[in-house]
Amino acid sequence: MADEKTNEVTLNDKLQKIADSIEGLTVVEMADLAKYLEEKFGVSAMPMMAAAPAGGAAAAGEAAPAEEKSTFTVVITAAGDQKLAVIKAVREIKQELGLMDAKKMVESAPAELLTDVKKEEAEAAKAKLEAAGATVELK
Repeated sequence: MADEKTNEVTLNDKLQKIADSIEGLTVVEMADLAKYLEEKFGVSAMPMMAAAPAGGAAAAGEAAPAEEKSTFTVVITAAGDQKLAVIKAVREIKQELGLMDAKKMVESAPAELLTDVKKEEAEAAKAKLEAAGATVELK
């Protein structure tokens, strides 16, 4: 149920506890959870994401065309002054990269870090990289 004054969704205690737990997850943990839920229940998160804007499309009006793109590529355009922090952020986002691979990626900017990822994952990665000092672009 949405509170019309603040546009916040109110949850019962059980759901609020789950939401609080999810908010504390890293991007990688969220991706793992999404994959687990997709496999466990045999569903894809994509239709759910498409359904959410449909409910608000009447109120949002012009916002719907901007949300049509479902996958994004995260590109590091510049490492910035805090290269070490950016390398650490890259390794958190893409854990299969070794230290040298992450360093090479950061130093060879512009470089694609994530390809064809969901909007939420791309935005979370962008926020983490920008907090570390990198310049990031979503394509």
